[in-house]
Amino acid sequence: MNETNTDVIQGTLDMLILKTLSLEPMHGFGIARRIEQITQNVFKVNPGSLLTALQRLERNGWLDSEWRVTEHSRRAKVYRLTTAGRKQLQSETADWQRRTAAISRLLKSEA
Repeated sequence: MNETNTDVIQGTLDMLILKTLSLEPMHGFGIARRIEQITQNVFKVNPGSLLTALQRLERNGWLDSEWRVTEHSRRAKVYRLTTAGRKQLQSETADWQRRTAAISRLLKSEA
């Protein structure tokens, strides 16, 4: 019996992070948890992949971050979406919708 694959689809992690942060600023663990919750555990985010993606998104100017004390009195880096990040999210969302529509058409096609 095959185990269900919960890896994030290659090339979509940035979009999932940007969308999650469009809802509210949060720290890395919160981002991973929110993605899992919203996707109903279809996607699980690898912590190493998440950290690398957050660093890349921040370098690209799509995220800002600051150190804050969490509700559990721990220091955590909290990320928020920038204006450029919102524009990137719109672009990636449009591209994703175009691609999924094309895949859907192909899957529905008959001989």
